[in-house]
Amino acid sequence: METPEQAALAVLDTFMDALNRRDGDAMGATFHFPHYRFASGRVDVFPTADDYGFERFDRATKADGWARSAWDYRTVIHAGANKVHLDVQFTRYRADGSTIGSYQSLWIVTCRDGRWGVEARSSFAP
Repeated sequence: METPEQAALAVLDTFMDALNRRDGDAMGATFHFPHYRFASGRVDVFPTADDYGFERFDRATKADGWARSAWDYRTVIHAGANKVHLDVQFTRYRADGSTIGSYQSLWIVTCRDGRWGVEARSSFAP
């Protein structure tokens, strides 16, 4: 049987894969909605999957030349039967492999109605 920690890490793997494939629908499928993102001095609330997608991310990162992202680390800091808090860091890369930046974040992954998904993120990424 999969532990909450394993389930949460699997959701993060699926998210990163979808992001790098530029698949907004698959990204949205890794979230619970409403979804909350704390970053850049504000809180964004995405009521539905239609409100969050790759297009929004693409617009925000186009000027940097973003090509892909990768996890640097993912550390479970708290875990319960239906919620896992993760201390993570990811790096954004350009197509030539140069680094755009590395960003620390707190991700909260929860199980609702038997499905694990990201409910909230607090990030130092722009």
